Amino acid sequence: MTPQTKIAIGGVVVGLVLGAIFGWWIAALVVLGAIAVPVVGYLMLDPSQRRRVRAQGRKRLGS
Repeated sequence: MTPQTKIAIGGVVVGLVLGAIFGWWIAALVVLGAIAVPVVGYLMLDPSQRRRVRAQGRKRLGS
C-alpha cells in the first residue's frame, strides 16, 4: 500500500470517528478535505509538471 493510500484511508477513518462523535457535517468536512488537498496540489502544478506526474503514473502501472 502506498503512503498516499494510507493517508487517504486515515482521513476517511478520522472522518467516520468524528461523525460518530460530533455529527455528520464535521465528518463530511474532514473527508472532503482529505480528498481536496491532493487535488488542489495537482492543480497547482504547471502543465509540464503535470505531464511528468502522469508519465510516472503510467510507468508504475506497466512495471
